[in-house]
Amino acid sequence: MSRTCLVTGAASGIGAATVALLRRQGHTVIGADLADGDIRADLSTADGRAELVARARELTGGRLDAVVSCAGIAHFDPRTVQVNHFGAVATLDGLRPLLAAGADPRAVVVGSVDSVHPTDPAIVDAALAGDEAAAVAASRAAVGRGEGHLVYSSSKAAVSRWVRRAAPTDAWAGAGVPLNAVAPGVVVTPLTRPLLDDPEMRGLVERSVPMPLHGHARPEQVAPLIAWLASPENTLVTGQVVFADGGADAVLRGDSTW
Repeated sequence: MSRTCLVTGAASGIGAATVALLRRQGHTVIGADLADGDIRADLSTADGRAELVARARELTGGRLDAVVSCAGIAHFDPRTVQVNHFGAVATLDGLRPLLAAGADPRAVVVGSVDSVHPTDPAIVDAALAGDEAAAVAASRAAVGRGEGHLVYSSSKAAVSRWVRRAAPTDAWAGAGVPLNAVAPGVVVTPLTRPLLDDPEMRGLVERSVPMPLHGHARPEQVAPLIAWLASPENTLVTGQVVFADGGADAVLRGDSTW
């Protein structure tokens, strides 16, 4: 049965691969991205998030069956937490009424294995409190003291923890909407290619995210998991952060699951 799905970050990487797969499966897909797509919106801003929701409502007649929040960036900059956490949460919360009108509604956000790396508690706590100004200030402080790399890991840790908190609530599970996160390892995309092309940075990446199963991934390897989590076949999986990382999480955390 054809479904109507919306995917953010649709112009490249995992988002583009997910759009392509869902369309091959016969679904109608609305792609949203900053520079290209059916909806063009900057998810680092309140206006952009509102534009996404308004345009989605117009294009779908107020009904969606699945939402995949894939938009993300990895800069040493506060905008990273604004897109990766606040943009993702605004996307999912904002489109939840459209999912409520859909058939077998599902929601997925793309996190990262980086969420198990060190984070900045001030960024994470502010994000989970919904205090964007404080999260931006904490991100600026991290950059200022030479720890800009913590902004990305903190943004992904925060959105993963938000999924864990939100999924069992009346708004999501109570409404029959599974909500999950997929946490990829290193995926070869325009975001990561400059790092992987630099021998020194590639070595650092491989030490930080060891992937014993097949090495670095292609976006097309992550898309099927997202598509399944967003499908009617997923009736019980919710509140999970599913690592699609070639074994990186198991290497980094050993046999400790939490």
